[in-house]
Amino acid sequence: MSGYLDHYGEGDERRLKIIKSLVISLVALLVIGGTAFFIFHNYRQEQQVKRFFDLLEHKDYQAAYVLWVRTESDRKGYTYDTFLRDWGPQGDHRDVSDFHISKSRSCGNGVILTVDFGKNQMEKLWVARDDLTIGFSPLPGCPAPR
Repeated sequence: MSGYLDHYGEGDERRLKIIKSLVISLVALLVIGGTAFFIFHNYRQEQQVKRFFDLLEHKDYQAAYVLWVRTESDRKGYTYDTFLRDWGPQGDHRDVSDFHISKSRSCGNGVILTVDFGKNQMEKLWVARDDLTIGFSPLPGCPAPR
């Protein structure tokens, strides 16, 4: 014979189980979302630099130059001849086959990427967030927030 109070509290247990599942799911989603944001926040800029070095490795200097300078005024400030002195076959960075991005840091409207070429040779590059233009970093690092 079942009494009136035999099922007392079952609703509370079910409600607590649902709340516990929701809280665990929310925390897991936040952890996964935060990790994904941290990993992929600078993904487009890193891929642009990898594309740039791929073009250099295949000696497509004209296409690499287009990634470096986007506007006519930029071209006046950094000519193709200057670009070749830096990145061409006789340039300071002529061997880009062994590069890897050792550090990626968001900084205002761009990203500062530290590129390691091996043999103790590193370069800091700036990639703009809006048009993915590449250039030498104007800063050694991001300024500290005030």
